[in-house]
Parts: sequence; structure tokens; C-alpha cells
Amino acid sequence: MTAPDPARRRCLAGLAATALVRPAGAAPAALYRRGNDADPGTLDPHRASTVAEAHILRDLYEGLLTDDNEGRIIPGVAEAWTVSQDGLTYTFRLRATARWSNGDPVVADDFVFALSRILDPGLGAKYAEVLYPIRGARAVNRGEAPPDSLAVTAPSPGILVIVLAQPTPYFLELLTHFVALPVHPATVRRWGDAFTRPENLVSNGAYRLRETIPNDRVVLDRNPHFHAAGDVAIPSVAFLPTPDLASAVRRYAGGEIDSLADLPGDQMASLRRRFGGQVVLGPSLGLYALAFDLRMPPFDDVRVRRALSLVIDREFLAERLWGGTMRPAYSLCPPGLDRYRAPPELAGRDALPIDREDEARALLAAAGYGPGGKALTVDYRFNTSDNNRNTAVAIAEMWRGLGVATRFTYTDAKTHFAYLRDGRPFAVARISWVADYADPQNFLFLLQGDNDTLNPGHYANPAYDALMREAAAETDSVRRADLLFRAETLALTDLPWIPVMHTRSKALVSPRLSGYRPNLRNVALTRFLRLEA
Repeated sequence: MTAPDPARRRCLAGLAATALVRPAGAAPAALYRRGNDADPGTLDPHRASTVAEAHILRDLYEGLLTDDNEGRIIPGVAEAWTVSQDGLTYTFRLRATARWSNGDPVVADDFVFALSRILDPGLGAKYAEVLYPIRGARAVNRGEAPPDSLAVTAPSPGILVIVLAQPTPYFLELLTHFVALPVHPATVRRWGDAFTRPENLVSNGAYRLRETIPNDRVVLDRNPHFHAAGDVAIPSVAFLPTPDLASAVRRYAGGEIDSLADLPGDQMASLRRRFGGQVVLGPSLGLYALAFDLRMPPFDDVRVRRALSLVIDREFLAERLWGGTMRPAYSLCPPGLDRYRAPPELAGRDALPIDREDEARALLAAAGYGPGGKALTVDYRFNTSDNNRNTAVAIAEMWRGLGVATRFTYTDAKTHFAYLRDGRPFAVARISWVADYADPQNFLFLLQGDNDTLNPGHYANPAYDALMREAAAETDSVRRADLLFRAETLALTDLPWIPVMHTRSKALVSPRLSGYRPNLRNVALTRFLRLEA
């Protein structure tokens, strides 16, 4: 059947970049220099876990489904698909013209191999849980069942069948995520972990890998075997890590970078004056939060967690420090999600600041901290960027009003997120999450007790987990939303994470670049862009 569009609301305002569009027939430039959030930790789609990696992987690989430049689901390797009446069986017909970068055809068995590989417990994939809607995925990933029990089959080279454990309304969106990308089986078998090296990597997307220079660039060239290669206007793209946003803006102003995927929030007013319409703000579905390690006293005490949350001035952070490019967050789920309602909010939002501070002092005193009690010191861990550093300093100042001292530990993004994913100890850590699909489950599953890799604080509440399991099995959309609402309410009561801000996308886009459209998924595949000399 024709591809449905469950993501139609994600392109809220095909807004912005119309002023930047240039004539379609203009000659493309040779190299698009694309600012990226950080240096990728890996180019293996089954080991990836960050937005910076996702941007590159979307250019290198194509899944069964993909996104256009407005964040809408479109056919990828699958040119058509059907869904059974009970919502459990998805049958995909693969396009005959799909090819790997070495010329091999892309066949259904490549997806069987890839989905089995990411769920192999020996691989230790951080995102494997996203695929648990597939029948047998959980058992395979936990080593409780053999790989061939996974309900993904290839009746023929051009047909792939996936059977789900229960109806999953966001499943098509999930297939655009990097967890569902294929890898070239022969290359992985031959080279093992070294298959991602430029001399070895075989990909099936619009681009193929030319070179990687750590902490400098990842360069891709157009893949001549890609089924739509004739429509790919930009011959080459270099992804440049830009954790130092102030420096990145200077490079952009000097003509060294053609676009930036993030901007220093405290400079937004001057950036707008300086660059005008080249500053492009858009919608996003993301959360900026602080996670507590619940194994570490005193952060295992909800009174301490709530006290620290109460005195955070989210409006100041979002409006003043981030220049209006963020929204104050009093919930885990951002507004605008499909299949949900207005999310619950933290208690005390409407109280006066002085009343919130008084409540925070009382909570700390009850926990044994403050005047006449013990001194409280918080070790705050974050990944280095101008925005994160400024936010950490501001929050520490807010906590100082309670008599709380703060120490900082900061590293590059790759090291920071690897530290958290590996379950290492911390006190408080900056975390972020950008939706993989526009459903509340994609935020709330992070706090399930059996989420071993994306729940760094080790929150485990049986009542919460029971609500999430019940929601997963619920086919009535209203009742499902109610169950997820109750789960989020419980999480906001327990407060294993402090929601701080909800994200907006913010970018600098050169007048040379056309085709960029802000969207809720914050996706911008290079194949849909044009760059003029």
C-alpha cells in the first residue's frame, strides 16, 4: 500500500528556509562542510547512540523506510509494504534497484542479518531495546532464545516479513531509526569490528565513506550505486565536530563551515542581528535533564532530589541563558507528541520562587542537610559545550542559595555518553534525549528498570514498570495514553531525572545551502540538499 504518514505533524511549519532557497538548476559545490555536534564514537549503526552519529549514519545507510527533508516517512529500501488486519505482520517489498556501494544488491536477508546482529547480546548494542516490539527480540537480546527465533524472515530476496509481539503504533517510525539500518553481511563477517574503516566500509545509502580523521572530520562521497544517485546534488560532505560553538560560529562567519546544527544560546540576540535569516529555529522533540545515580547516597533520597529540582529557575535558563531556543520543562515528555495528551507536570510549578526555596530547605533539613546538619556537595558531570557549561554554572549558583556546593566533571561528548552507557558511577549527570519517534513511549521507556543501557541512574520502580508493560499491550489508544500518563506522573513523583528544558532546533544555514527544512525529527539528509558555489 502507499506509505502512510504518521509523522505528518512533525513538519509543523515547513517554515523557515524559504528565504534561503536558490534556483534548483544552480551548479552544486563540490564539498558541503557540515557542522556536527561531536566526533562520532562509531560508524557502526548497531553500536551508535548519539545524535552526532545519527546524522552521519543517515547519509551512509538507508533502512526499509527513511525520512525526507521535512521529517516525513518515505520509502527507503522498501518501495511498498502491507500491514495485517491485526496490526502484527508487516510485509515489505524491496526495490529491485537497491544496491550496496560495492554494487551488490540489497536483499531481504541483509535485514535479517542486521536485526539479528544488533540483538545479539554479545554485541552489547546500547539501543537494542528499541526493537523489542518485534516478536522474540527481547528473549534473543537477553540470551534466552536463539537468534533464529526472531520473527524476521525473508521468504524471497525481495520480500521481508516482520511480526510484532503486539500492535505498535509507532513501528513504521521506528524503522527510520539507525537501529533498523542494514549492514553488509560479507563485510562484517570478513572484517569484524574493522568493517567501519574507510577502506572496508560498504554502505547502501546516498553516500559512501571516504575518510575519517578523529576530532577533525568524517568525509563522505556520493554513492554511484545508490538507487536515486541521479537526484543527489551534493557530491561530497564533510561532517566537522563543533563542540566549541563560539569557535564554530567564527568558522561559519569565515566561510569555513556551511551549516551548524547547534548555536550558543547566550549569543542568540547577536547572532540574529549579525546573520538575520541564516539563523533558523524550528520545532523539536527533545529533553534536557539531570539524572541522579540512585545507587549514590544521598541521591537515593527523593527529598534531596526534589529539593534540587525546586530551586532550578527553568524560565531563566530557557529564555535568558539559551536565548529563547529552549522551553522550560516541568515534564519528561515534551508537548506535541502523537498518541498522547498534555503531559503531567512537576508539583509546585505555580508556587512563588520564595515558597519553592522554603520547601527545598525543609526537604534538605528533613534529609539531614543544611544548618545544623551535614553539608551537601554535588558532583555534576556534563559533556563540554558552551551551552552545557553555562547551564551547569547557572544551576550550581541556584543550588548555592540552598548552601549546596557543586563540583564539575566535564569531558567531550563521546567520553561523557560512553561513561553513562557503561553504567559507571556518578552523582548528577547532564543527559539529553531527542525522540526517535513521536510517541510518549520513546521518552518513558528510558526509565524502565530493565533498560540496562539508557537508564544510567538505575531507576527501578515495579509499579512504573507494570504500567509500561500494560501500556505496551493496550490496543485502545485512549486507555494507552492514560496508562502512559500515569507512568509519567509516577516518574515525576520519584524524580530519578530532573526535567530542565525541552529543546528547539537551532541552526545557522548558509545562503548557499537550499532544501533545509526544520522539522520535529531534526533530520536533514544531505541527499535532499543543494549547495551552490
